[in-house]
Amino acid sequence: MADGLQRPVRGSKLLLTNGVTTVEGSSGGGLARWATIAGRQTGRGVGLSAHVTAIELPDFGWRSYGAALGIGDRIEVTIARADFDTRDAGAALGIGQGYTFNLDTYGAKLRIAGDLVYGAAWLPQIALGIEHKRSRDGALVRALGAADDSGTDITLSATKLLLARSLLANATLRYTRANELGLLGFGSGTADHALQFEGSLGYQLSRRMVVGAEYRTKPDNLGLGEDDWIDLFAAYALTDHLTMTAAYVDLGAVATFSGQRGGFVSAQVAF
Repeated sequence: MADGLQRPVRGSKLLLTNGVTTVEGSSGGGLARWATIAGRQTGRGVGLSAHVTAIELPDFGWRSYGAALGIGDRIEVTIARADFDTRDAGAALGIGQGYTFNLDTYGAKLRIAGDLVYGAAWLPQIALGIEHKRSRDGALVRALGAADDSGTDITLSATKLLLARSLLANATLRYTRANELGLLGFGSGTADHALQFEGSLGYQLSRRMVVGAEYRTKPDNLGLGEDDWIDLFAAYALTDHLTMTAAYVDLGAVATFSGQRGGFVSAQVAF
């Protein structure tokens, strides 16, 4: 890690310190939002990134894509679209074989304190964020019991990379009422916003590769047995601008279908 301890070339961050892309399009891990800011530019620059992600499960398939803008390593703005294919499960659920749920997510994040890499080891980078989500299946998600087809999450994240120990730690609090991230709408007749937790631990094997695990709690507003999510991931910077992430994910029960464990693959281009 000796080369990783050096400051980056002027105008660019250390590799992987812009995070990868979450399932909702913001910078972070695969499942958890971090306090990182998208793009590879530092304090006076403007960074850009784009991603495409696929998750393969026994009964469902996830595809998402989007873009992010990082301004001055201080502000992040994101947009993402997710498509969730129910495949044969759609017929069993009575909504039609191969029915695909669609979710749009618009996000913003503001770094309010600290630095991911530099400064006091006890002070992480801290960011306040917002994600506004809109289901494109309003009539259906209401029929399933959701109160609304749109909702807004508020997040507070703290993330620190301890270079001397090659260790990254993150904790995020999310105030949300999203059902399966919002794919099944928001809230219900008896449930509203609740505080949830997202945690990540990563170990940097080299300046180009990190491995780790994440855990994300989720509400069960619809009473369908919605479970917490777990992943084991590896991210590798193939070049200074292209990062690939692969993970094993355990999403538990999704829409009453249990045992939803499978693979996650994501590609991110960042400048």
